[in-house]
Amino acid sequence: QVWLVESGGGLVQDGGSLKLSCAASGRSLNNYAVGWFRQAPGKERERVGGNNWSDGRTYYAESVEGRFTISRDNAKNTVYLQMYSLKPEDTAVYYCAARRAPLRYLLDGGYDYWGQGTQVTVSS
Repeated sequence: QVWLVESGGGLVQDGGSLKLSCAASGRSLNNYAVGWFRQAPGKERERVGGNNWSDGRTYYAESVEGRFTISRDNAKNTVYLQMYSLKPEDTAVYYCAARRAPLRYLLDGGYDYWGQGTQVTVSS
């Protein structure tokens, strides 16, 4: 069992930055792929990006490519989503999720564990 807790969300102005954390407990995130998702009110959940521990590959959605970066701190068993140049359309609840098998591509599914989400609001 892996428990995931997101944090770091908040209110930021257009063009601002935030760094979200996905802290894991129960098991090490080593050997797990971790994905970031977001869901805005009235919209379907959107994949933001994902990272493999096994081969280091990282995938990003086109909408965030070049603005968002996923990284890991293995000592803290935490995965981060650094967000720059935020836009009002980035407003959503952001979730992290983990799966044992490496991601083959961004839209690869089959996540086993999910966090509860953290709200990100970007004001114009």
